Amino acid sequence: MNSSVNVTVVLEHRDSFSKAVIKNMIVVLLGFSLNYISAALIYTFHNHQIFYTNPRYILIIHLVVNDMIQVTLSIILFVISYTVYKINVSVCCIFMLLALVTTENTPLNLACMAMECYIAVCFPLRHMQICTVRGTLMLIGFIWNISIVSVLPDLFITLATEPLDFFHSRVFCVRENVFPNPLIPLKREIIYSLFLVIIWITIFYTYFRIMFAAQSASKNAKKARNTILLHGFQLLLCMATYARPQVLKVLKQGDPTNYVDHLFASYIIIQVLPRSISPVLYGIRDKTFRKLLSFPEMDIPIKDEATFT
Repeated sequence: MNSSVNVTVVLEHRDSFSKAVIKNMIVVLLGFSLNYISAALIYTFHNHQIFYTNPRYILIIHLVVNDMIQVTLSIILFVISYTVYKINVSVCCIFMLLALVTTENTPLNLACMAMECYIAVCFPLRHMQICTVRGTLMLIGFIWNISIVSVLPDLFITLATEPLDFFHSRVFCVRENVFPNPLIPLKREIIYSLFLVIIWITIFYTYFRIMFAAQSASKNAKKARNTILLHGFQLLLCMATYARPQVLKVLKQGDPTNYVDHLFASYIIIQVLPRSISPVLYGIRDKTFRKLLSFPEMDIPIKDEATFT
């Protein structure tokens, strides 16, 4: 019901041609810039063996790749919404499932990075035994499996409740249109709540344990504490994705004429900008990455010696 109302409002207040072109140019250029920085980090990671043997950098580059996929998918769907407008349900399902999986990967990856940081500071002598390359790769596989298992029921419920013709029809590609069963939002809220409780407990636990370690000692512990705070900040931005439907509902009721502009602003602030944090905080901020950072076809020497733990 809400989904059809949203689409009706968008149809009634669609942007003019010039405004639509400007919005699409902003999104594409912003996405290209973010992906270029992310590609530089991936290129640097690929060209230096020092990163292959460090679980921390493996988790960082996984987060960067995951957010790069998510940004690319969201831009494709944004451009489609202005050009083709409606696409085949089956095609939309593929886009939507991958976008949902990568979205859920981000907070799980942040929790794993916080735990690695905690182990490095609080158990430095056992860090190499606990945090191995093989274990990190298995952990990344586990993250993907959890996200896939949490998202696939949407598809299975839709297959069981919708006629076959539905998957050959064309719709405006949003989650509520391709997975219309009313049980799915309830399932989603339960899973998201469970995820966020577990992840926030992990963030708080690691932060306070590192904070106590920082009181007694080391510079590294204090830097690790600041890093956990950054994890928490990015997690807050991830949570904004879950609050977006409620915020848009309020805005639509209060100002339906500018609803399309509200959609665009929320898309930039909630979907795109948070994905720019990963390459900046966990890549360029890191001392080793900054020292070795290179772009395809060009090297950029960086003299700043800021460290990262």
